[in-house]
Amino acid sequence: MSNDLIILDGNSLTIEELTSIKQIDTKVELSVASVKAINQSRKLVEEIVSSGDIVYGINTGFGALSNVTVAKEQLEQLQTNLIRSHACGVGENMDPDSVLMMMVVRVNSLAKGNSGARLELIQLLIDMINTRIAPIVPRIGSLGASGDLAPLSHMTLAMMGESHSQIQANDGTWTTDYSLNILENNGLKPITLQAKEGLSLINGTSQMCSYLCQSIINCEMLIFAADAALATSIEAIKGSYVAFDQRIHDVRPQYGQSVSASRIRGFLTNSEINKSHENCDRVQDSYSFRCAPQVHGPMIDILRESRRILTIEINSATDNPLVFYNNGKAEVISGGNFHGQILALTSDNMAVCIHEIASISERRINQVLDPQWSNQKAFLANNEGLDSGLMIVQYVAAAVIAELSLLANPVTTTNIPVSMGKEDHVSMGATGAYRTFKASKLLSNVISSELICSTQALENIPEKASDSVMLIYSWVRKYVSKLVEDRSTSSDTNIISDKILTSEFTDIFRK
Repeated sequence: MSNDLIILDGNSLTIEELTSIKQIDTKVELSVASVKAINQSRKLVEEIVSSGDIVYGINTGFGALSNVTVAKEQLEQLQTNLIRSHACGVGENMDPDSVLMMMVVRVNSLAKGNSGARLELIQLLIDMINTRIAPIVPRIGSLGASGDLAPLSHMTLAMMGESHSQIQANDGTWTTDYSLNILENNGLKPITLQAKEGLSLINGTSQMCSYLCQSIINCEMLIFAADAALATSIEAIKGSYVAFDQRIHDVRPQYGQSVSASRIRGFLTNSEINKSHENCDRVQDSYSFRCAPQVHGPMIDILRESRRILTIEINSATDNPLVFYNNGKAEVISGGNFHGQILALTSDNMAVCIHEIASISERRINQVLDPQWSNQKAFLANNEGLDSGLMIVQYVAAAVIAELSLLANPVTTTNIPVSMGKEDHVSMGATGAYRTFKASKLLSNVISSELICSTQALENIPEKASDSVMLIYSWVRKYVSKLVEDRSTSSDTNIISDKILTSEFTDIFRK
């Protein structure tokens, strides 16, 4: 298998593979075993339709209308009506990359062969992914239970040739047109849904998974950057290394704390700055420095568990009902795999961690800019009074934290029963997943601000910082020039914020 081809078998999709769909050359296809499982599952559904047995989701209404039987000749219309009625999302549109990831998760779930959808329907979804066709999907509408119904219905509308879609050109640009036009212009035919297929497409946790997988990747990059920023700030204030002594962390062997402390020690190796104040009377730094591993570490622990949970979720059958083959007989079983509670709680935990990492980073920014700690001019201004230096960079970081404080509120404590009380507990996981995705991007702004401030402070220290901190300094200086006089720093913050969300930053330590 090449690096840009992902084989979907319902069992082995990784978070990295899923997020690689952002790359225009990445393609997906079904495994041979999945094709067989899909065909067998569809055969079981067709046998049920032919038998006339009444089975939820195949020949009944949905939700509170599940006790209404639908005639055989109306089953296609039933599925079409389901999609049209459920495609009522509102708000801003999902970005096309997130839509493509949502589509991949849906394909991988159907690839397990427990959903009863036809192979040709799943293949259309694959062809749309590979052709870079992303349906227009309003973001708001899912309650994170009964699946991401509204967003996935908008996805399915496009498969039916209705609504609008975007298509990506080779140069990366996206254009919008009627879905039917885009399908036909690319040799694809819209699908007519048959028994159970509409429900199979929309009853799942795919939107939640799309946003949370991206959030995990972002946060893994950012917690590494947070450790690097902390090391740079320690050098900037000529802080103490004592708190990162391995013996301290060995006697409280929390996994994430130990990882963070070890990384920080690595970042601080071979420093002239540290040697220059070996005999100074500065015993303890403030908590934002001294306790950084104890604050950064829990995020590492929660990301580790979040990765485990999401890896299972993107390889799960999450629609309802599910089709099983038992001793030659079809069994269609109703359950609740569509309920996103575990994803909602994961998103809440991650959002709180994001706030805490931003909060402690902002406190370090404050100290780097404060003469009491840095022994430099206030706000690192070159001409105090005439220049404000980096004063307002801290203000902006504080404003971002106010945003993150709002976003850290739990979504799982909100429950609004729907469908006449039939669906009386929902997770609000879709709201939580997007919230966490948004929060991860905001966190990058705060860490970017810390890197910019601590790098500027190093300019005024004659001794050389540690080897790794000098790598960080040189990398930041590629994009952000030394502050000589007051200037707008918005573009500086934005470019470093963008770059620390990519592998470019981590790669500087591998050379």
